[in-house]
Amino acid sequence: MPTFPHRAFDRFARTEASRTGERSGLGLAYVHAAATAHGGTAHAADARYGGSVALDLPC
Repeated sequence: MPTFPHRAFDRFARTEASRTGERSGLGLAYVHAAATAHGGTAHAADARYGGSVALDLPC
């Protein structure tokens, strides 16, 4: 989870610690796009040892 939740859903957003792998940084951008496409929202919160993502979708 990025330590910058305001940028967590940006395409290619990655933290310094995750820059060594082969990940693209697109996963949460896809989550945000899917939530928005279905009339919902996605939120990220930072935490000391990780973070959380909340997905709110209409019924």
